[in-house]
Amino acid sequence: MIDPLAITLVLVGGLIVLLAVGAPVSISIALPSAVAMFMILGVDNGAITSAQQMFRGANSFALLAIPFFVLAGVIMNNGGIAERLINFARVLVGRTPAPLTQTNVIANAIFGSVSGSAVATAAAVGSTMAPMQRREGYDRAFSAAANVASAPTGMLIPPSNTLIIYSLAAGGTSVGALFMAGYLPGILWAIACAAVVWVYARKHPELKGDPRPSFGVIFSTFVKALPSLGLIVVAIGGIVAGFFTPTEGAAIAVVYSLLLSFAYRSIHVRELPRILYDACRTSSIVIFLIAVSGIMGYVMAYARLPQLIADALFGWTDSKVVVLLIMMAILLVIGIPLDPTPAILIFVPIFLPIAISYGVDPVHFGIMMVFNLSIAVISPPSAPVLFVGAQVSEARLEPVIRHLMPFFIVLIGVLFIVVFVPEISLWLPQLLGLL
Repeated sequence: MIDPLAITLVLVGGLIVLLAVGAPVSISIALPSAVAMFMILGVDNGAITSAQQMFRGANSFALLAIPFFVLAGVIMNNGGIAERLINFARVLVGRTPAPLTQTNVIANAIFGSVSGSAVATAAAVGSTMAPMQRREGYDRAFSAAANVASAPTGMLIPPSNTLIIYSLAAGGTSVGALFMAGYLPGILWAIACAAVVWVYARKHPELKGDPRPSFGVIFSTFVKALPSLGLIVVAIGGIVAGFFTPTEGAAIAVVYSLLLSFAYRSIHVRELPRILYDACRTSSIVIFLIAVSGIMGYVMAYARLPQLIADALFGWTDSKVVVLLIMMAILLVIGIPLDPTPAILIFVPIFLPIAISYGVDPVHFGIMMVFNLSIAVISPPSAPVLFVGAQVSEARLEPVIRHLMPFFIVLIGVLFIVVFVPEISLWLPQLLGLL
């Protein structure tokens, strides 16, 4: 019998080395997992079992929701929906100081909730808002930092592909419950970013608020944005009410966003091949990661890695607070080099059983984890959202990072609240009878 410690060293050491030399995350997971599988079962049986585990990992009807939601997001990015949501957000902001930056924050929360992608949100909303803010004399670096900090809100506010992946990794935790649990933490994220912008604006009185819009302007803007906002009601409302599954809801979101974009005349039929290609490329990366993570899960179960880590934590402390803080610190650090998808697939099988043993609800733990990884995706040095936000604002990276620091401090404070006040995550699912 192969020593589980040797298996663990091959698995973890190989992952770290490959990530350090710049190998793709999927390869960094697949190669050490396959080598460990060969050590356990031999080359022939290991190859067959690895293929079976990959097929088993990707063979899920619920997993179809991810490519559908990705496609819906790509259609919306190209379909003129962002502009209408930005106009609606600007009306909501009203006379708030630094109104364009506040509009950026609110628009990211609204658009992110229907696109489900932090990078897409930072690009779509930022590319529209950045020229407007430059013309009005806003500091480019601060505007970019606000755009970057508020872009991950859509990872919490549904529909969120990240929450769907957590549901799969957690053994089928209710997607509807996770979606509802993400609303209040996501809104808290947006409020935290808006508060930082407000404090900044108080020190820059030249960034005055816009004149209060008339009721007619407010009503007209709301009517124009209503079809776009309707996507949330149709897709998420139907899932929560039980009219259709998350996969069916995602397919409906595709049809809805496509018809809406055709109605706006912002997408032409000749553009559909490119849109489908973009969605397929993004979806294939996610699904391949999930497939190869099936091999890693098998190897970790053989090496009893989750149990070894749990025993180490239990032996070191019996404090629930300390254990959760350790988990959050690890996720915050590991989420910088790793995207949320592989981070969830790797660490949910390890951390979730430990959290449950301390009485943490799986839905609450999912929100804690996604909130934490959402902070990590805007953390330098390897955050794609940070690079996209700086690029669309035409700002240098160093000053953007400097302006990003207050957002980090406030968001980590909100993370503590989400971790240690579970009612914030669980109140809506409990109210709707989803738990």
